[in-house]
Amino acid sequence: MTKENTSSVQEKVLSQEEQKFFLFYKSIIEQDRCAIVICNPQHEILYMNPAAIQNYKRRGGAKLVGKSLLDCHNPKSQEKIVRVIEWFASSPQHNMVYISHNKRKNKDAYMVALRDGDELIGYYEKHEFRNEEVMELFDLPE
Repeated sequence: MTKENTSSVQEKVLSQEEQKFFLFYKSIIEQDRCAIVICNPQHEILYMNPAAIQNYKRRGGAKLVGKSLLDCHNPKSQEKIVRVIEWFASSPQHNMVYISHNKRKNKDAYMVALRDGDELIGYYEKHEFRNEEVMELFDLPE
């Protein structure tokens, strides 16, 4: 971020309504049981939710924030990630790519573009489990 961009961000004050929505969005991400790692288009890890910190604990957990996501992958995966981000940047209609299925965990993974209007501002990996929920309906333990 340039000095100009940094000062412009620092000068922006969120309205009460924007602050409220920010807290809602943050809470949604933090309560998700799946790992969420948010990166900027340069692949810098900006945020990890608690599930991601736990999931990637052996690789450094929260210490990964500020590092390059590419450093966490082999060269073949790095090429694929770079290619997806280039595809995201090429059109505002390019927003999600199916990237893997983990048979053992019965889980699909997608890369998802994050945008401010049409501008690509980052991306994250979205996980969806195929397993039927084991929690009882409306089970509210004391």
